Amino acid sequence: MTSPAPVHVVDHPLVQHKLTLLRKKDLSTSSFRRLLHEISMLMAYEVTRDMPTQMIEIETPLEKMQSPVIEGRKTVFVVVMRAGSGFLDGMLEVVPGARVGHIGLYRDPKTLVAVEYYFKMPHDMDERDAIVLDPMLATGNSAVAAVDRLKETRPKSIRFVSLVAAPEGVDNMQRHHPDVPIFTAAIDRELNDHGYIVPGLGDAGDRLFGTK
Repeated sequence: MTSPAPVHVVDHPLVQHKLTLLRKKDLSTSSFRRLLHEISMLMAYEVTRDMPTQMIEIETPLEKMQSPVIEGRKTVFVVVMRAGSGFLDGMLEVVPGARVGHIGLYRDPKTLVAVEYYFKMPHDMDERDAIVLDPMLATGNSAVAAVDRLKETRPKSIRFVSLVAAPEGVDNMQRHHPDVPIFTAAIDRELNDHGYIVPGLGDAGDRLFGTK
């Protein structure tokens, strides 16, 4: 049996420092947005560490040379709405040439099952590397549903990026999509009875948009 793709915990001190600040319950909405933006930029470096590059010819002040650039036009950031939107801007600052796709999902409060309400991807996904952005990997039901739907477009590769994950969500993803590597800044202790990650940081969407 093939082993599942690895789980990468981004333990860079700057990421961990900013995540600690982000967890604080008395953090303002504007500060939450700023920190999430900063963390997403830092995590983008890890997520794109082995992304494909191509050689182009440039001219330095001294001579012409061949030098590598990321194939940004072949990268797609797939935002799982709505909280994934907070991850996007920082990622785009690092890879400005990337395309953006959207998957609209909400979690049924009674069943915790993910319900899709929107799906839009760039053309020619079979030529593109997809990076799925969803800050909270809790039960994993939304993540599994998002990747299920994304695989219908047959992208070249898929990576999943979360800010905080629960062991239950990681297990769920690896059980359903063992080929998809997971990148996260933390794997917290567990889920509570309402399907929230603990200690966690609350509802990322509500804190990002100031809706609670």
